[in-house]
Amino acid sequence: MLMKTCTPSSVLLVCLGNICRSPTAEEVFRQQAAIAGLSIKVDSAGTGDWHIGHKPDERAQRHAKAHGYKINKLIARQINTDDFRNFDLILAMDAQNLADLQALKNNLADTENSMAKLALFSEEDPTYGGADVPDPYKGGADDFEEVIERIESSAQAWIESWKAC
Repeated sequence: MLMKTCTPSSVLLVCLGNICRSPTAEEVFRQQAAIAGLSIKVDSAGTGDWHIGHKPDERAQRHAKAHGYKINKLIARQINTDDFRNFDLILAMDAQNLADLQALKNNLADTENSMAKLALFSEEDPTYGGADVPDPYKGGADDFEEVIERIESSAQAWIESWKAC
């Protein structure tokens, strides 16, 4: 299947520490894109530097695995300026991370056309449109389950929007 012109060739998923939401979203997005026949480079990063080099949170790994997603080999990293040039689309898990990404992008000297577009991860989702994917880090099992549900829904919404254009 040929990718439509509105389908990005690369997507970066971003949360705060890159150990819960964004690595889960990376694998969900990767699998859903493959099922849809889309060839998209998918990666994840965090705006913060606390967990650089760490594997995803054990709870995130456990809940992802229960839903058929293996994230245990992913390694946390912090977003860098090259990401704004190397990805077509950067999706933030929440409004604060989106604001932080926009501030970083605004400090770069590149023209707008050569830089990644920024959006909320839930922006295309009719169920969760515009809502933050809540950070489950300080929560319990139900919080991690909710995150997976939201991520699956929003990833599918992006893919459906690209297939429709």
